[in-house]
Amino acid sequence: MRRNSEKQIEVQGHRGCRGLLPENSLPAFEKAIDLGVHTLELDIAITKDNEVIVSHEPFMSRTICFNPDGTEIPEAMDMKHNLYHMTHEEIKEFDCGSKFHPSYPDQEKLKTHKPLLSEVFNLIKKKNPSIRLNIEIKSKIAYYGVYTPYPKDYVEIVLNEINEYRMFNNVNLQSFDLAILEEIKIQSPKMKVALLVDEDGDIKSKLKALSYNPEIISPYYKLLNRDIISAYQTKGFLIIPWTINQKEDLKQMIDWSVDGIITDYPNLLIEMLSK
Repeated sequence: MRRNSEKQIEVQGHRGCRGLLPENSLPAFEKAIDLGVHTLELDIAITKDNEVIVSHEPFMSRTICFNPDGTEIPEAMDMKHNLYHMTHEEIKEFDCGSKFHPSYPDQEKLKTHKPLLSEVFNLIKKKNPSIRLNIEIKSKIAYYGVYTPYPKDYVEIVLNEINEYRMFNNVNLQSFDLAILEEIKIQSPKMKVALLVDEDGDIKSKLKALSYNPEIISPYYKLLNRDIISAYQTKGFLIIPWTINQKEDLKQMIDWSVDGIITDYPNLLIEMLSK
């Protein structure tokens, strides 16, 4: 793979490879590994039985999921299917891979369900033990005690899972929620952390609001320019923007020497980096 400025750019498959296969599914993760990603990016929530489930929302999104009987989830009903109030066995009944995704018309459709994080760990161990995981802890204040545990318990559950499967050296944790990031540092000081910054956010102010410097700053890509990237890298931060899918945007990030790129189309990025 081509090196840019003597540095290899880390290819992170967003939710596996969402542009190609259903998001956050075992088939998408397996495909991303086969394509040659360095890192799987994924999101997690917690089930009623305190299992760590791979899901972007802590509920059944009607955009990607069907009811167990194959029918549409009615509008305003998706958030009623609260994963924190459901067991893993109940969650597995929902088909989150067969529904047409309007934003990803070329996504291959197949019947699949939300997997456990432990299943992803086992897949990595089987397919390629060197694959890394960038795990987003989905959390915000309005969800505490309703859709997710409170930060202390949430982080403890996730760290226990990582340690049980001996995946610490393969993992970094990321979140938009500063309370989660603070709790990670308390419970696991050596865990590699990424600070997520949303499209309406400000990198400088959010970084200042955190009591420590994370290893990674992961902002919405349009918040960046060459000078901003260089300035933060000079201070020792890795810059890994999200989520970049267009060729011209990918090329710009490569030219600006980011440390990694999160994309729904890792196949496209890998092809560009190999030229």
